[in-house]
Order: sequence, then structure tokens, then C-alpha cells
Amino acid sequence: MFYIILFMIKNEGLKEEFKHVTVPDEQEHIEGLFASGDDLMQDIAYNLISGNNTEVGILVKKALDDGYSANIVLDDGLIAGMAIVGIKFRDNVIFVPEVLISARAMKAGMEHIEPILSASGVEPIGTIIMGTVKGDLHDIGKNLCIMMLRGGGFKVHDLGVDTKPDDFIDAVMEHEAAIVGMSALLTTTMPNMGTTIEAFDDAGMREEVKIMVGGAPVTQEFADEMGADAYGANAVDCVQKAKDFAVSKCCLLYTSPSPRDRQKSRMPSSA
Repeated sequence: MFYIILFMIKNEGLKEEFKHVTVPDEQEHIEGLFASGDDLMQDIAYNLISGNNTEVGILVKKALDDGYSANIVLDDGLIAGMAIVGIKFRDNVIFVPEVLISARAMKAGMEHIEPILSASGVEPIGTIIMGTVKGDLHDIGKNLCIMMLRGGGFKVHDLGVDTKPDDFIDAVMEHEAAIVGMSALLTTTMPNMGTTIEAFDDAGMREEVKIMVGGAPVTQEFADEMGADAYGANAVDCVQKAKDFAVSKCCLLYTSPSPRDRQKSRMPSSA
């Protein structure tokens, strides 16, 4: 069925990019992102994939001036383009420099969108703590996920690199976050994901948070072994998993105490 979407794509460069999407599930996902068939959104997506930050900024501003909503431009233009970037990066079609260039192009578009989203007073979908695990100093993938998550409506607190388990726990307590995202690029630091999950267990907080893991050497099998709630194969997948968790946690927040309240309840009484 993937060929159907090609008839809706008028941007020839974007049509060529679609050739890199070969996995059936991903084809279905990309079809959904480009289902509107809007020419301007296609141009934004293609220029983002190409890393043309100046043109992305111009096109995003034009779209907003023409009456497109900020959410439409974000979803159908920027995020749709970045979805293909993520697939190409995973499949070694492009590498870190190209991803950074595309990320810069997305940032150029977000500069026009973020003020509108902030002024709208819309509450964030949820709060997420993100960090690269202890011993690992790599953050390119994490930063890309953070950009996409913020664009997707989440409030994200970035703990940076070399993040100790206690730092994740303290951040969840401080910001009352329902989701934690951990990244690792080295096989030697991957086990620290499991160590962090165990630390949440020891603190009596494991049931209060959903934990996502990701990074180049990380797999679904590894995530399952570590006891993570989800594995994000790429930045787009990370956002979708977080949105799924946010929906489920909306129900839980009405019946479960926040991590902060839970911690207070474990403190000894002064009486």
C-alpha cells in the first residue's frame, strides 16, 4: 500500500527519500505522517531532511503567516521530515554530521513555532527526565530525542551525560515526572541502565514512573532484560512511546500519589 502515498507527493526530492523507508510498519507510519498531501508541508519536510535550515525557517514562517496552525506545521512538516532522518540514520544511510544538520534545520523551524505554543497556554502532555547513563559522555541521540519530545508537547528536563542513578531519582522527585528516558552509546555503559532501574526499585518508586531506554547498541531484547517499560528505536519512536505512556499515566495520576508525596509518606513522623 506504500505506493499510494507516492501519488500524493509532489516534491520529487521527498519522493526519492521515501525509497529509504522499507520496513512495512515504518511505511505505514510514514504514510500517516504525510497523509495530508499538503505541498507546503512536504517542502518543509524535504528541506529539513536536506538540512537546509534557512529554507526551513522561511517555509515555516510562511505556513504560519498563511494560517496553518503551529501543531500542523510541527506534525506534518518538521516531525514528518525528522522521521525519515531517523530511519536513514539507523540504517547507516546518513551519519552523525548529517543528523546534526537536520536537527539544526528543525531548530530553525521550532524558533517560529515554540513562541506560539507557549503563548497558547496549552499544558504540556507530560514531564520527562532525560539523561545519558553513568559513565557515558555521548549525547547526540539524547539531544535529538529531547528536541522531538519538546516539539511533541512534552516538558523535558535534561540531566546531560554521565548521569548517576540518584540523579535520575532526585529529578523525578523534584519535577514530579512520570517518565524517565535513558540513553547509552557504549556497550560498557548499557548495564548502568539496569542499575538505574534497580535504584528506582530500591527507592520504592518503580511503579510511579515509566522508563524508556535507547541508544545505538540498545535492543528490545536488552530493554526487556533490564526491566525497562519501553525501547525507543529512534527519536520518532521515542516520542510515540512517550505519548502512549502519557495517556496511560493520566489515569494513574488520579489514583496514585506523586513521587514527591510518596517520598514524604516514607519519612518518619516528627511526633
